[in-house]
Amino acid sequence: MPADHDFEVLKEDHTMEAISARLAEATKHTYLGDFVLGAVDGTVTTFAVVAGVVGAGLSSGVAIVLGLANVLADGFSMAVGNYLKAKSDHEVVERARQIEERHIDQHPEGEREEIRQIFRSKGFEGNLLERIVSVITEDRKRWIDTMITEELGLQLVPASPIKAAWTTFLAFMVAGLVPLIPLFFSGYMGENKAFTASTIATALTFLAIGLFKGHVVNQPLVRSALETLLVGGCAATLAYLVGLWLKGLGLL
Repeated sequence: MPADHDFEVLKEDHTMEAISARLAEATKHTYLGDFVLGAVDGTVTTFAVVAGVVGAGLSSGVAIVLGLANVLADGFSMAVGNYLKAKSDHEVVERARQIEERHIDQHPEGEREEIRQIFRSKGFEGNLLERIVSVITEDRKRWIDTMITEELGLQLVPASPIKAAWTTFLAFMVAGLVPLIPLFFSGYMGENKAFTASTIATALTFLAIGLFKGHVVNQPLVRSALETLLVGGCAATLAYLVGLWLKGLGLL
């Protein structure tokens, strides 16, 4: 029964409409990387602040103040960095398009030969190869787009700078606040229990991010979750040990 079900799913995924939709989506930027990067970084850096403060023997209030400052400042900084990166990606593509435009104007035969060699390397030859070259080069936009993707390996439509920035910032904010929430109740549960609750909440956040990433990219869920937990746990442990070290030196 599972094999029959898998066959039906595979069959549905290979209808003309499904294939067309999938190929169209493949040319678009996915913001999964921006989300995962923002969420992981937000959780790691905020919990690192919390762990460092606790390791140094400081109060939950200090951790909350430093943690909130980190969420806002680092989240904004990361979003701005991602905005500038996405913007530069657009500029690279536009620059490449201008260069290819000029090359086609100045040396069209050389550019046709580049197309010919690109598709010869894919296994096409003879009349079929010449037909492919003819079809591609008879449309100027198609010609330039092919050079951008095949010769330069660039994405025709990079990420939207605004969407990339907002995705990173919101993921950073939401995930970064998780380690701080238990600390607001430290007056009721005590400093140690609040830190324990913060640790558990942070670990669950790492696992959730890893599960989400694994689901979207079709990776083993357990492995993806544990990888994310391991990365975050190492960063938090390092921060905690630094706090203990500074406390031992009498600097705090």
